[in-house]
Amino acid sequence: MERRILITGANGQLGIAINDLLKNREDITLINTCVLESSAYCPIKLDITNPMGVMNLIQELNPQIIINCAAHTQVDLCESDQDRAYAINALGPKHLAEAAQAVEARLIHISTDYVFNGEKTEAYKEEDETDPKSVYGSTKLAGEEFVKNICDNYQIVRTAWLYGEGKNFVRTMLRLAEEGKDIKVVADQYGCPTSALELARTLGFLIDTDEVGTFHAVCEGVTTWYEFAAEIFKQTGKEVNLSPISTEEYRVAAKRPPYSVLSTKKLNDMGYHMKNWKDALKEYLDTQAQ
Repeated sequence: MERRILITGANGQLGIAINDLLKNREDITLINTCVLESSAYCPIKLDITNPMGVMNLIQELNPQIIINCAAHTQVDLCESDQDRAYAINALGPKHLAEAAQAVEARLIHISTDYVFNGEKTEAYKEEDETDPKSVYGSTKLAGEEFVKNICDNYQIVRTAWLYGEGKNFVRTMLRLAEEGKDIKVVADQYGCPTSALELARTLGFLIDTDEVGTFHAVCEGVTTWYEFAAEIFKQTGKEVNLSPISTEEYRVAAKRPPYSVLSTKKLNDMGYHMKNWKDALKEYLDTQAQ
């Protein structure tokens, strides 16, 4: 049976990865939407902050699955752009949940490790208490709550430290290396670097299950931003002057969770395992070199 999957924010890192992964599956038709001007890749404009626009389009297209990749992800900007962050990260998912419920579609909503305060010293499980410390985290959590309270058929997928096509940490490190600059990277924040392709593969697994609820989806292993940068340079053979700094030294507007490692045991118990972060990084770098 063919399924229509509508993707919001399809021109972002994850949306592109989902398209690359699923475009050749004969049982799936992808419907790409984005808030910017339409294009051949992304033919439909959709502003998820517009409730009537969302409802009308979803009822017209009648997808079986909606994957919400749209978000205000500029973490520091969210601190001074609170209304827009809430509109996109909280009200957007609310409108999508209402529309999904109306057409009996599944809503897959992408969320974040920032819903936790980062004060634990072991991996966060899906059922652990949330306590966001930033506007980005609090608005994303509000979006989760709307989805859970409105939509019967939902999958909330929390991920972290995502990189893929477009601007991301890996490309920033490589650009700084090419410019020959001294590089200082935070060494006291712990997490799980995750490639957009690995997350897309996980979503491909989840759409074929009937499981409903919240899932953590990150690459295996734990590292710091500093160790992540060091591994990027190791795998690419680049000689750089890299030094560690503390979060306190790296002054930014939004508070980061110091330990936001996510447990993937729930996925593992379902028989699914994501790649180790170093292996996923190698795969990504190999594709960039082609």
